[in-house]
Amino acid sequence: MRAREWGERAHNRRLDDVNERALVKQLLGRPDGAVSVSGWVETVRDQKKVQFIVLRDESGAVQLVNPATRELPEGEAPTAEASAALALTETISHLTQGTFLTVHGELKHDERVKLGGVEVKISTLDVAAPALPENPIAVDSGLDKRMDWRFLDLRQERNALIFRVQTTLEHAMRTYWIERDYIEVHSPKLMASASESNAELFALDYFDTTAYLAQSPQFYKQMAQSAGFGKIFEIGDVYRADPSFTSRHATEFTSIDAEISWIDSHEDVARMQEELLAFAIAAVKDKHGDDIERLFGLTVEVPTLPFPRIPLAEALEIVAARGHEILRADGDLDPEGERQISAHVKEALGHDFVYITDYPAHIRAFYHMRDEQTGLTKSYDLLYKGVEITTGAQREHRVDVLIEQAKEKGLDPAGLEFYFDFFRYGVPPHGGFGMGLARLLMLLLGESSIREVTYLFRGPTRLQP
Repeated sequence: MRAREWGERAHNRRLDDVNERALVKQLLGRPDGAVSVSGWVETVRDQKKVQFIVLRDESGAVQLVNPATRELPEGEAPTAEASAALALTETISHLTQGTFLTVHGELKHDERVKLGGVEVKISTLDVAAPALPENPIAVDSGLDKRMDWRFLDLRQERNALIFRVQTTLEHAMRTYWIERDYIEVHSPKLMASASESNAELFALDYFDTTAYLAQSPQFYKQMAQSAGFGKIFEIGDVYRADPSFTSRHATEFTSIDAEISWIDSHEDVARMQEELLAFAIAAVKDKHGDDIERLFGLTVEVPTLPFPRIPLAEALEIVAARGHEILRADGDLDPEGERQISAHVKEALGHDFVYITDYPAHIRAFYHMRDEQTGLTKSYDLLYKGVEITTGAQREHRVDVLIEQAKEKGLDPAGLEFYFDFFRYGVPPHGGFGMGLARLLMLLLGESSIREVTYLFRGPTRLQP
């Protein structure tokens, strides 16, 4: 190719670079000169001689500046340049918060600029979409009001960071599993029967029969073990018809699930999960630790391994000794009991996580394996900062035992025949866990409700937006 053609291509690339949108986070590393930025108006300071706009995009905020032209020179014919300057000033004066626009201008590095050390002097401004002048929510609006206008609520840098953290968390977990030869599956969310409790099912018409929204991928995780997949994981939606209004319950949420074959006990599952969490939280700290400290006021703590383990009976004694009486009829920890045992572990061991193990069979699902000597289940709950985020267990893989345990729970074996078939043609000893993504995020970021860390929350009284 001739030198002239190379030169023309290089020149065109430079023009494209000038007109191509730059993210705010890229500006500090760019040289002074022509630049194009796009985003929404966060604030406007319309002073007599100068106008300032704080423009925010998905990566950060930058200050835009315009020397105000309030009137044309008297006695002179208006030039095109002067008219354009007056029109620009008028446009900026009438900008509303939330308006989306694109600015072409001159980037200048200036340490005196508090917002990022750079500013852009506006040459032209194009409004892509104006916003109504009255914003329906404010910084101090209540949670329900903010949920009504979630798309506006999410424009805050702090709230956007939540979902960057979520992305890193999920990516790190997938990385951990894929590097260890796990298979990712996507189980169906329409089921013919319950996987756990009939009381928590959403039923819907399905042609000439009734289907149910999946409460858990449990049965299908186990089917993968019968299929010989060995190690699998899934991150997907599950549904619970649970009319709870607590800060940690939802009717639709994202569940993080894994199942592995050839285990000796639930300890194999617990070891895998604690490694997974330490790996994922370390990734979050590495990528977002500074921003989390700046916007949430907390330091991300990567947990040490192994996590503490406490049998349920011992945990109940510790909680009682701390002055809390558990009134649950089934003898399990209640929410305050979870907070108390976690506080004990934090005080005694300096750890935010604790496994509660050795649950009685009457508390657990029919498919949890039971220890032949103690009768207790080979299962655990994982508590994080005082909240249960996981149930894990070794599964019962002997079909005759499984059927009897289902009957004990009042389940009709006839409705579970498809599930029992998984175990009639050979299945290895296996186990796994299910963990709520929103609860994990809520606790990691020190938030008070999963509504804050769920993109669009669904609960008993919320189906919109």
